[in-house]
Amino acid sequence: MKKKYILALDQGTSSSKALIFNDRGELICQSSIEFKQIYPRSGWVEHDPEEIWGSQKQAMREVVQKAEIMPEEIASLGITNQRETIVIWDRKTGKPVYNAIVWQCRRTSELCSKLKKEGTDRIIRQKTGLLVDAYFSAAKIKWILDNVKDIRKEAERGNICAGTIDSWLIWKLTRGRIHATDSSNASRTMLYDIHKLQWDHELMKIFDIPLQMLPEVKPSSYIYGAAHKDILGSAIPIAAAAGDQQAALFGQACYEPGMAKCTYGTGCFLLRNTGEEIVTSNNDLLSTIAWNLDDNVVYAQEGSIFIAGAAIQWLRDELGIIQRADECDALAGRVDDSGGVYFVPAFVGLGAPYWDMYARGSLFGLTRGTTREHLIRATLEAIAYQVRDVILAMQKDSDMPFNTLKVDGGASASNILMQFQADILGVEVCRPSVREITAQGAAFLAGLASGVWTGIDDVSKAWKAQRIFKRKMDENKASMLCEGWDRAVGRTLGWLEK
Repeated sequence: MKKKYILALDQGTSSSKALIFNDRGELICQSSIEFKQIYPRSGWVEHDPEEIWGSQKQAMREVVQKAEIMPEEIASLGITNQRETIVIWDRKTGKPVYNAIVWQCRRTSELCSKLKKEGTDRIIRQKTGLLVDAYFSAAKIKWILDNVKDIRKEAERGNICAGTIDSWLIWKLTRGRIHATDSSNASRTMLYDIHKLQWDHELMKIFDIPLQMLPEVKPSSYIYGAAHKDILGSAIPIAAAAGDQQAALFGQACYEPGMAKCTYGTGCFLLRNTGEEIVTSNNDLLSTIAWNLDDNVVYAQEGSIFIAGAAIQWLRDELGIIQRADECDALAGRVDDSGGVYFVPAFVGLGAPYWDMYARGSLFGLTRGTTREHLIRATLEAIAYQVRDVILAMQKDSDMPFNTLKVDGGASASNILMQFQADILGVEVCRPSVREITAQGAAFLAGLASGVWTGIDDVSKAWKAQRIFKRKMDENKASMLCEGWDRAVGRTLGWLEK
């Protein structure tokens, strides 16, 4: 039976997706299962690892059934995942020792502040390309080792595994035979030297994390092993793993240095391909591994925005002023602008280029005439403003031309948001025909490893633009609006310290 399909697993912050692509890179079918968000305390965010696995397994089975294909027709599967979220489990039983600590969680902020005061952040930045922040994985691992009884002792004996979500899924898919990750995920832990491409003993000593807990690091496009035949009825090669944002950069065909994409998901993430060069930012952006193909490492510069689509979820779930996320465009379209309202969605602090763990969400410019439509529009605009801040920082770091922004993710479906993004940036904003570009990137990586495609040139042909947005707003008006945003952010910074 001809193996002409790729199964992509897109394990995200709020749902687990499974998608089927054909050998032309076209999306055939998809399934998505939401799972519970756990908030034990203010600023803490957790997931149940077993629920993540259960939802991902259910999505896999559903999509194969919906696509009406045989498992034997699937050449391979690729994994892309929410990054920095950490799972720790018992090597013998496969049971988690604690809930997954999510990338959004701020419980380790004090530890990170302590490391900065001690000057350790310079070593971490030099080796990992990352800024010391509660966002990344190492501090989360340390927290579990320090706070869950007897786990540190078991970890030192080699009985405990730690990994990002890709590692957890690979472990579950292979029934505990393989504990591995890829270099793009490893580069987000604050434990991996992106220059030497290895776990770093000095960093592990700083965080007091035993090496034996950590997964083996492999290329992003690589045959890790096979998913157990009982899961789908056939043993399917696991042929790729990549952090969701790196997978999106790959899926957007940003294969040349200078090419950039922004994913508008729960958070908002802008990556620019820097080729073989590690660009060290003077504006608090990150250097990270984009992907590793046959030991050919490509690097990227990144700005991470913590709250994007999550702000729309807040309008729906906490405020109740919308019933569905897709109502936003229709409601925001009833007003010409935000009515002078600025919303800074710093629910868990601000990411790039501010990196302020103590900022908190704020609304400015409210009047008696402010309506829910103004608030919805201000929420969409807040996402675009944050992206603009990151792009300005990238332009300060490099004189590399920036003419086009490729976009993807759920919120990129908003025409109002995409048009406003083009208006305040003054560049073309290109939305692809396949919106599930993160999963497509994972499929491309898996297809390369399993022989479905022969090389980068082969997969790049699958990228097509669905719509291109160009600036319509007067440049002076755009500048005036951005000045208002800058004032709003300035008054939000350091809120918890004052």
